Amino acid sequence: MPKRVLQGVVVSDKGEKTIVVKVERRFTHPVMKKTVRRSKNYHAHDEANAAHVGQTVFIEECRPYSKTKTWKLVEDQAAAVATAEA
Repeated sequence: MPKRVLQGVVVSDKGEKTIVVKVERRFTHPVMKKTVRRSKNYHAHDEANAAHVGQTVFIEECRPYSKTKTWKLVEDQAAAVATAEA
């Protein structure tokens, strides 16, 4: 089964090897037919402490690192763009 990959914005990098990522999803409300935005925070493992607040990053589900940490940092968007341009 493939692992889910989500894109979000880092809202906290205070923890050691941990970041908090806000992932926003949009959907059409079933009754009102209006676009609704919902967001959720995920704790992700960042081995190198590379991500900082405000960066757009990709996170991937993985084994549990702790009680709340079941995601890991795949790459940040700036690094992905720099790699693509080179």
